[in-house]
Amino acid sequence: MNIIVAGCGRLGAELAQMLDSDGYSVVVIDKDVNAFKRLKPSFKGKFIEGVAFDKATLIKAGIEHADAVASTTNGDNTNIVTALIAKKKFNVPTIVARIYDPIRAEIYRKMGINTVSPTLWGANKMKDLICHPDLFRISSFGSGEVEIVETEASAYLDGRYVKDLVIPSEVNVVSIVRDGIAIIPTQSTVVKKGDKIFIAVTAFGKTKMKQMFM
Repeated sequence: MNIIVAGCGRLGAELAQMLDSDGYSVVVIDKDVNAFKRLKPSFKGKFIEGVAFDKATLIKAGIEHADAVASTTNGDNTNIVTALIAKKKFNVPTIVARIYDPIRAEIYRKMGINTVSPTLWGANKMKDLICHPDLFRISSFGSGEVEIVETEASAYLDGRYVKDLVIPSEVNVVSIVRDGIAIIPTQSTVVKKGDKIFIAVTAFGKTKMKQMFM
């Protein structure tokens, strides 16, 4: 897979290193040649000095044969323009852009551009740590509207049915791990104290879920 990473800041450099370590062909673009110093000596990919949304720079980076473009610069406008060019001019199959403004991130997501909003993600994460310190977040979807969280079944839950822990469209038990073995539970599965419970929950369902689990 050929991947272009636009921006060699902390995020871009880390992403490029991870992709490179996984065996992908990576090209990094940055307008500041000193930014490439963030890449480790073990980095096997290429780096090109230039503006991320410049057509000539993108062609030099191999965008005509790219499978994915990740625009990770510190500027929303740069990331948006780069993503739009990759999508509309070069028909790159997979595009991801970092957008700090949550509203703009949602607008471009609806246009078919995958976006990551550190502002919204960070706010949701800090809220979780303040309001739900007993829940461990495994994964999140969209901009954090739905999450998979892990919690341990307390004595209060011992003997209760999974159906008692479900709120339609807000809280759903997706897996239970007991004695190191994972299962996909049914509504009639009985919970035992010490079970690790993995739950899909909306942002609005967390408070209700905690009230059920206490």
